[in-house]
Order: sequence, then structure tokens, then C-alpha cells
Amino acid sequence: MLKKHLTSKDIVALGFMTFALFVGAGNIIFPPIVGLQAGENVWTAALGFLLTAVGLPVMTVVALARVGGGIDALSQPIGKKAGVLLAMVCYLAVGPLFATPRTATVSFEVGLAPLFGHSATPLLVYSLIYFALVIAISLYPGRLLDTVGHVLAPIKILALAALGIAAVLWPAGHAIPATEVYQQIPFSSGFVNGYLTMDTLGAMVFGIVIVNAARSRGVESAGLLTRYTIMAGVIAGIGLTLVYLSLFRLGSVSGELVPTAQNGAEILHAYVQHTFGNMGSGFLGMLIFIACMVTAVGLTCACAEFFSHHLPFSYRTLVFILGGFSTLVSNLGLSHLIQLSIPVLTAIYPPCIILVVLSFTLRWWNNTSRVVAPVMLVSLLFGMIDGIKSSALSNLLPEWTLNLPMSAQGLAWLLPSLAALALAAGYDRLAGRQAAAVSLMD
Repeated sequence: MLKKHLTSKDIVALGFMTFALFVGAGNIIFPPIVGLQAGENVWTAALGFLLTAVGLPVMTVVALARVGGGIDALSQPIGKKAGVLLAMVCYLAVGPLFATPRTATVSFEVGLAPLFGHSATPLLVYSLIYFALVIAISLYPGRLLDTVGHVLAPIKILALAALGIAAVLWPAGHAIPATEVYQQIPFSSGFVNGYLTMDTLGAMVFGIVIVNAARSRGVESAGLLTRYTIMAGVIAGIGLTLVYLSLFRLGSVSGELVPTAQNGAEILHAYVQHTFGNMGSGFLGMLIFIACMVTAVGLTCACAEFFSHHLPFSYRTLVFILGGFSTLVSNLGLSHLIQLSIPVLTAIYPPCIILVVLSFTLRWWNNTSRVVAPVMLVSLLFGMIDGIKSSALSNLLPEWTLNLPMSAQGLAWLLPSLAALALAAGYDRLAGRQAAAVSLMD
């Protein structure tokens, strides 16, 4: 029996779809502010940013491809119950609780709020229409490669390419001096900011969407599914790198336009207005809308697929439930959503990074559970400290938590996790030798 293969066109479309799923509004808005603030050190900061905003997500896609595309399979070393709990937290966090509703609020704030105001009624009407479209597309996941890979993703890529080429060919000015933090530690500042994009969590959710898109073309071979998913991840990684580099450039050459900008949206608005005139706002609004829509569809499909295996609801029913819940949450407004999401995401991101990185080392250990599980637990505990520090409850933390190494960068979990890894690896080696000695005596 012949194995079903993807055509070259479908492989490219799968890569475009993966790229489009990753690039939401935050990915477009965030790099320009780093580019502006990093000033003359923009490319040093960009290198750190790319390691965590591109390297880690691509690693996650590859890790998921190696185990078949699902976070539940990736989390086997920590046990079934803990793995399902971790998966549920990740899917809820980057799905209906925070990320999916945020796609609606961001696209509204950038595209329509300047025209209709920031009151509750325009946002309500917009969110109802927006999530009706998300639900309509998500109901047919088998067509995702056609709707996203062949239609929405190319439009999105062309719009981003136009923005990137404009930033290179028509700079709005020169870089302004770097802010203090980017003068002192540009690489680590870029590294931490890239980590805060939370794309690794998104990759853990999108893995199954990518695999299912390949399956929708009749590919059943586990080896081929792994190969195609890795190829899609590499294509997406190249696309992300090009987008980020062009947006860093855009931010660095826009300092004279908006030297006191507080976020990337202000920079993008100023640049497109300066470069494209009155067409600028419409162009930017369309770009952000498509970026948000594609990400929302991907998240809804992934969450519905996951929860259909753990709850007594069908995929189609869950699409409606998730879409309706996301509509309600989106009406909290962008600022409230961000305030609620940062502590939670900051807490759960470290154990997810540990899980992804250690998934490439499983053959090194005698017992994967006694290495992966304790290191993830330590990273979660210290990640929770980082999360509480970024919340309104920060005053409840004891003094010593403020003086942890790398605490100021939001990486207090890193050194304790490395120490836990060293101890767990040592114990695993020792226990392995003892088990081997006992078996020889028997």
C-alpha cells in the first residue's frame, strides 16, 4: 500500500499556515517598541529576542512532531494526571481565558476604536461579528489548510512583506539613543522580552493543529507526519525571523516620529501614517485583523480538539462554547485582560520551557520521570514567584524573593531549575548504577 505524501504546494501551505498561526497582533506590535528603545544596540537586542521568540517555539513544534503532535504525549514523563492538568492549564491560558479573547480586543483597539471610540457597545458588536467568523471557520478543521494555508496566510504574508520592505526602503528617520536598560544589558533584555511573547505556549497548542492539517490530506504515516510538521516549523521560523527583523528595523528608524511611544501600536500607527498617508490606518487595521483572526481560529480549533477528548462534548459543540465564552471575556477590555493574563502566563511558562527542552534528552536518563518531574516542579514554584511579583499581590511575598538571582529580568526560575536538573541527573545516574548492580547479583 502506497503512503500518501503531501505535494510541494501543500508543504509550503502547511508552513505558511503554521507561520500565520503564530503571528498574532502581539507579535506585530511588540518588536517595534524594542527596536525604538534599543536604539544603536537594536541588533544585539534582536539576537536575544530571536532566541526565545523564534528558537523556542520552533523547538516546541519539533518536540511535538516527534511525539505525534499533542502536549499530552509530550508530558508523559510527569505522569498522565499531571500531564493532563498541565495541558488543560496551557490550553485554557492561551485559549478562551486570555489569548483568544485578546485577539478580538487588540484588533478592535487598533482598527476600529479610533473611529468608533472605546465604549462598551462598539466592542460588543465587533466581538459578536468577530467570533461568529471564528466559529464559522473553526467548524471545519479539515479545511484549515485551504482557508488559512492557501488564502488568509498568503494575504497576511503579503501585508507583512509590504510593511517590512517599506521599513527597509523608506526609513522615517534615524535611531534615537538607547534607553538605560538597553545600554546596559541589550542582549538579555531582548532575550527576556522574546520569552514574554509566550509563543512557546502557543506552539504547544498549535502542534496538534499542524499534524491534523497534514492528516486532512490523507497522510497517515507517523514518520511523514513528523517530517512535514518539522518542515512547517522551519518555514514558520524563517518567516518569523524575517518579520521580527523588519519590525525591529521599523521601530529603530521611527524614533524621531514618536520618541516617547509607550507601545508598538503607537509606533506602527505613526510609521504607516508617515509612509502611506491616509491609507496607513486602513492598511494597519486590515493587517492586524487578519493576524488576529488566523490566530483565533487556530486556538479555537486546537482547544476544541483537545477538550473533545476529555469532556463529554463533541468538537463542534465545543467550538460554539469556546467562541461564546471568548466573546464574553473579550468584553472585559484589553487592559483588564493583560493585567489578568501576565501573572498566570509568567507562572506556567517556565515548566513548559523545561518540558520542551528536556524532551530532547529523554534517552540520556535511566528513568525520565525522576529527572523531568522534579525540575518542572522547581521551575513552576519559582515561576509562581515571578508571577505573583507581576500581580497586585506582590506585597505578600517575603523579602528574600526580591533578591533571587535574575529576579529583575523575570528569570528567577532559571538557576534553581538548573540546580534541580544537576541534582536529579546525579540521582538518576546513581540509582541506575545501583539497579544494574542488583541485577548482576541476581
